[in-house]
Amino acid sequence: MILRADKLTKRFDRLLAVDGLDLEVREGEVFGFIGPNGAGKTTTIRLLCALIAPTSGTAEIAGYRLGVDDAKIRGIVGILTEHPGMYERLSAYDNLDFYGRLYGLPDPVRRERVEHFLRLMGLWDRRDDAVATYSRGMKQKIAIARATMHHPKVLFLDEPTTGLDPDAAKTVRDLIHALRAEGRTVFLCTHNLDEADRMCDRIALFRRQVVRVDTPANLRREVYGAWTEIRLREARPEHLARVRVVPGVRNASLSDSTLRVDLDDPLRTNPAVVRALVDAGAEVAFVTEGRPSLEDVYLEIMEKRP
Repeated sequence: MILRADKLTKRFDRLLAVDGLDLEVREGEVFGFIGPNGAGKTTTIRLLCALIAPTSGTAEIAGYRLGVDDAKIRGIVGILTEHPGMYERLSAYDNLDFYGRLYGLPDPVRRERVEHFLRLMGLWDRRDDAVATYSRGMKQKIAIARATMHHPKVLFLDEPTTGLDPDAAKTVRDLIHALRAEGRTVFLCTHNLDEADRMCDRIALFRRQVVRVDTPANLRREVYGAWTEIRLREARPEHLARVRVVPGVRNASLSDSTLRVDLDDPLRTNPAVVRALVDAGAEVAFVTEGRPSLEDVYLEIMEKRP
């Protein structure tokens, strides 16, 4: 595990922001951290990056212990906060160059990486303009470049695509995929559940404590089970009857020309269902996996927890 938290707790006077967080994040995965506003997500990120001290509990990041190796932790992580601050009077180039110096990057490496990220984010032609003249989305791009230019082992991203146009958001998603391919770990906070569904290997649903941790597919199955939708050219009652007796089918229903088949193991059972339909004279037009949105899963799980 690249990251492990053990009973990590943060209290601000009477406000309990993070309550006994137990969490493990694997090296090289994109880990989604999802919860409502005010759930303590940003506080958790600041704790794990050794920017604020916990009230109790501890954590380890890449073998370094929170509260003991804080300077080393800050050197191996990158962080994009929800409201990143930049030096507005400096140019984009000088902002990145300054932070590269803070991270101790040698001159040739620093210059190469500054140019690389400015070109990647489509900002090279405006590299000498003051950041104060940039739009919110452009500032977000610079902040993402700042968080990644020292090649951190763990990258914490808090709403990284907020304020970005579709092309820029795709650039950020491609960057996240590239970092994962390099074996780096990305800890992603987002309210964009479709984005989390597409990018994250596992997600944690969080409200001061972790409510669930699993893959998006397993969370879907936990809440809704597995089902297959089969569109027929013409459905008849005998088709439904044949499907219901196939081993592995829990239930089946017919609406217009679409069969919904509830089953435990689609990979094993679907071929038998299709064979039964064809043997019964049915003409199969489409076979589709039942796939509730991650938003539906999130609401179902989180609304059940006080």
